Amino acid sequence: MKVDHEPPRRLKRVIPIRVLIPNAITVAALCAGLTSVRLAIAGDFDRAILAIVVAGVLDGIDGRVARLLKGASRFGAELDSLSDVTAFGVAPALVIYLWTLEQLPGAGWIVALAHAVCCALRLARFNANLDVTDQPHKQHGFLTGIPAPVGAGLTLSPMFLYYWLEPTRFAHYSEVGTAATAVVVGTVAFLMVSNLPTYSWKSVRIRPEYRIMALVGVALFAGALLSAPYMTLSLISVVYAATIPMAILSYRKVRRQAAAAAIPDAAAEPDTDAAAARQPSPDAR
Repeated sequence: MKVDHEPPRRLKRVIPIRVLIPNAITVAALCAGLTSVRLAIAGDFDRAILAIVVAGVLDGIDGRVARLLKGASRFGAELDSLSDVTAFGVAPALVIYLWTLEQLPGAGWIVALAHAVCCALRLARFNANLDVTDQPHKQHGFLTGIPAPVGAGLTLSPMFLYYWLEPTRFAHYSEVGTAATAVVVGTVAFLMVSNLPTYSWKSVRIRPEYRIMALVGVALFAGALLSAPYMTLSLISVVYAATIPMAILSYRKVRRQAAAAAIPDAAAEPDTDAAAARQPSPDAR
């Protein structure tokens, strides 16, 4: 009697849906960034700004969703970096170029390229330092340079200011505004790849007694963003820019305190070594 032995079936690898959800949010941020470029080409700069803002919101929640669902993966980290380069590097550079920098022949495109390239370099440096333990800024609760989403917002801040002040006469000085925009974009590009310490949102701690006030502040911020978006985004950009020198001074203060705390420990080490030197070592016996 002949018996047919069926080959064992290969088990198909199954990916949990909780892993796909944060990746889907990242892809949505990528699509929002690319959509902003299409809107800018069509001359719809209002919606182009909105698309980049949406990309920033999605980028802010995808990592938290991944940690909440325990769906973080190396694939998701790489996808997030590629999405950030597109949404916060390439898209803002093209939007700001099509909006005003194209009025500077040659120089305007170079400035726009500087933003995109510096954003890519920053993200590459971030990925390369993921496993590096010796990061002084991170150890003290600071970031190195400004994050890519913040860089995108600061690069677009001349647009925020222009649309906020558009009813006034100040907004009609296009030549001065174009030159000022080029300076802003170039400065932001430098800040993204610089080694300057900046504040990290992860280090912000709110006392329990201020919890209600914080929630009220979030509600007021959301209302202001919906009712007067350009004014709100302009003020946020100005406030964040003002925190950069404050972060530098705060980091220096923290470093001095850490060095002062390490001095007594360093002074106590020679006494311990001297006492140990006075005792015969096992090999000397």
